[in-house]
Amino acid sequence: MSRLEARPAPSRAMMLASPLIAALAMLVTGSILFLLLGQEPLHAFYVYFIKPATTLYGVGELLLKATPLILCGVGLAIGFRADVHNIGADGQLTVGAITAGCVALYFDGVEAPWVLPLMLVAGALGGMAWAAIPALLRTRFNTSEILVSLMLVYVAYLLLSYLVHGPLRDPDGFNFPQSKMFGDSATLPLLVEGLRVNAAFLLSLAGVAGAWFFCRHTFAGYRMQVSGMAPAAALYAGFSAPKNVWLAFLVSGAMAGLAGVGEVAGPIGQLQPSVSPGYGFAAIIVAYVGRLHPVGVLLAALLMSLLYIGGEAAQIELQLPSAITGLFQGLLLFYLLAADLFIHYRFKPGVRVAPAGKTAATPEIAA
Repeated sequence: MSRLEARPAPSRAMMLASPLIAALAMLVTGSILFLLLGQEPLHAFYVYFIKPATTLYGVGELLLKATPLILCGVGLAIGFRADVHNIGADGQLTVGAITAGCVALYFDGVEAPWVLPLMLVAGALGGMAWAAIPALLRTRFNTSEILVSLMLVYVAYLLLSYLVHGPLRDPDGFNFPQSKMFGDSATLPLLVEGLRVNAAFLLSLAGVAGAWFFCRHTFAGYRMQVSGMAPAAALYAGFSAPKNVWLAFLVSGAMAGLAGVGEVAGPIGQLQPSVSPGYGFAAIIVAYVGRLHPVGVLLAALLMSLLYIGGEAAQIELQLPSAITGLFQGLLLFYLLAADLFIHYRFKPGVRVAPAGKTAATPEIAA
């Protein structure tokens, strides 16, 4: 039987080529899927990947959907570099939206410039508080941060649903499960009149720059990278593992909370039963496609945003099912993991052991 054998450390060029190979394989598989769905592949690809970005409004929507993916993806990438796996960014985004929404509703009718900054602070603190739960359980009781952070996502969903059906429901909203619309002082300014992209996109770019500086020029960023790449060396050097866990969760929680503020203070403008179509989960793919590098996360977020918008266009123009978006996202992650597997490992043929009385040994390759 064959077995996997580790290759020498892959070059930087190979690591950067892996997402490109995955994207190309996704497109090849997508063309087959379009044929099976009765669509002409070239026309379907034009509708899905090109047409959404041919208008100024489409570009604005592309940047709008990329904003929460950038914020969540950058935060997750910092933790993943330290081998700390926060899977609950969508829950932290939701709690950040809740805390920011509570501030907006408490100061409803107050037209003051400090309301929006206060919402941003509240959203970041809300995301950090929700992320602190798996960090505490991991460092104190050695629980799995993957399971805890994931389960807390659904707790956050239920908390939001309870609030918009009860305490925060708009009394003049005809019994719909939603809060009052936020005032002008509690909404993010638009970057271009007539488009929905707002100042949260600039905040996401600042987050990319800040994450790059943190990873490249701070000791904490170096410590987290060493802990992720060589845990034994980090332990020998005296680097604190609990510190890395706390820092990774607090940073990613704050970034996800800010993404939640960008949604409720931006295109949504109120609290609703759902404030995210799964941005926190999609950001996991974004982080890995971006090679855990802030600039790579920015580019991967734009690609993922295009998948969202293209999926909506395909539903309208090509009459394709809504699951097509998740399908392309899954294909991208699958091929990325497959490419990484063959970059880091190779199949080594084993030797078939001859039965008693026989001396011949035949190489056998079994994938």
